[in-house]
Amino acid sequence: MRSVFPCDKMAYVDNAKELVVKQMKRRKRIFLVLAIIWMLVISAFSSRTGDLSATDSGRIGRLIGQVLVPGFEDWSEEKQDQFAEKVDYPVRKTAHATEYAILGMLLVGAYTDKEKGRFVRLLIPWFIGTIYAATDEIHQLFVPGRSGQISDVCLDSIGVLIGVSLLWVITEIKWKKEKRSL
Repeated sequence: MRSVFPCDKMAYVDNAKELVVKQMKRRKRIFLVLAIIWMLVISAFSSRTGDLSATDSGRIGRLIGQVLVPGFEDWSEEKQDQFAEKVDYPVRKTAHATEYAILGMLLVGAYTDKEKGRFVRLLIPWFIGTIYAATDEIHQLFVPGRSGQISDVCLDSIGVLIGVSLLWVITEIKWKKEKRSL
C-alpha cells in the first residue's frame, strides 16, 4: 500500500526532477558533440580549394538540372554547363545558409535548458554560430582559390538565426505541452 504522506510525494518529485536534469545533461552533451562534428564538416568544406569547390558546385548545378529541368539530358554539354553556371551562385548561398541553420539548431540543443531566459537561449547560440562563421571566412583567406567574404558571414549569421529560431520554437512548443500535461 502506498503512503500518502507529503514527504513521500516530495521524494518522488525530487527523484523525477533529478531524472529530468540527467536527461537534459545527456541531451546537451549529445548536441554539443554533434555541433562540434558539424563545425568540422563546415571546416572541411571550407578547406577545399577554389577549383574543387567550383567542381562540386558544377556537379550540384547539373544534378539540379537533371532533377528539375525536363529534357536536360538532351541538352548540349555547353548548354548544361551554362545552366550549372547560372545556378552556381544561388546553390552556393543556399548551401551557406543551410549548413549554418543546421549548426544553429545543434547549438540551441547544446545550450538550451528551462533555467535560462528566452532571450539568452537565442542569443548565445546565435552569437557562437556567427563567431564561428567569421572564423571560417578568415580561414578561407588562406585556402588557394578561396576568399573570405563579409557578405558570407552575414548570410551564415542569418542561417544560424533561422536554425536557432526554428529549434527554439520547437522546444517552446514541447515545453508548453509538457507543462499542460502536468
